[in-house]
Amino acid sequence: MIVVGGEALIDLVPLADPPGALVPRPGGGPYNTALALGRLGERVAFCSRVSTDGFGESLLAGLRTAGVDLSLVRRGPEPTTLAVPSLTPDGSAEYHFYVEGTADRLFALPPELPSDARALALGTCSLVLEPGASAYEALLRRESGRGLLTLLDPNIRPALIADPDAYRERFLRMLPYVSVLKLSEEDAAWLGGRVDHWLAAGPSAVVLTRGAAGLTVRTREGAEHTVAARPVTVADTIGAGDTVNAALLHRLVGPGGPVDWPEALAYAAHAAALTCTRAGAEPPYAAELGR
Repeated sequence: MIVVGGEALIDLVPLADPPGALVPRPGGGPYNTALALGRLGERVAFCSRVSTDGFGESLLAGLRTAGVDLSLVRRGPEPTTLAVPSLTPDGSAEYHFYVEGTADRLFALPPELPSDARALALGTCSLVLEPGASAYEALLRRESGRGLLTLLDPNIRPALIADPDAYRERFLRMLPYVSVLKLSEEDAAWLGGRVDHWLAAGPSAVVLTRGAAGLTVRTREGAEHTVAARPVTVADTIGAGDTVNAALLHRLVGPGGPVDWPEALAYAAHAAALTCTRAGAEPPYAAELGR
């Protein structure tokens, strides 16, 4: 089983027609990753705190439909976090958030994960908003110590980060407990580090998403592989990076042996491309990928 920890929120996605209209869609980087893993046929559990309001109910309904285990989800009466993405001409998104007093940021460290958990993925807003951020950091440390494969996706949202220096310090503090670091080129620039420094701090691999330029991985052993992005007509890029997380994890938790990075990256690029053809975060199903 793969456990995905982090926020579930509602994206208020702008429509082209009528202008200014917003449609609510399930979202949040970890939520999208869990949903994508479920659609790929992976055994996955979502670990979070979700509101009991109507948005919270709809979020959990989407995960149930994808076959995601919800036994690690706790509920609270606080409202659901809202995100309003502004789309640029190339389909990429910038976000504004409504997070004060919301349910997901009150996440507390669970006593244990399922005994058959093999991997843990964390990222996005849940690494920023206290007190939940400290609880997720503790979860990462604990489960890394138990030998789980861990994937960290910072998925930087500058509008949420009041103290960038403190955030960067936390990021560096977490790296010794990370197996795979996945981040966009924009994230890497914002964090101000270099891949070789991050690899020296702990991860066995760093995967960079590079938009239309594709995906690149560098490993601690010095290997480097790049795959091209698949050309598609882009509706928007919401959820594309989260789909990459899911596709990589789907490949990494397979049978033992060396990771076939070119194949894993190609699979992730295919999955992300399909997500980009759809409005909002709508990751593909396994059958759409042909494997």
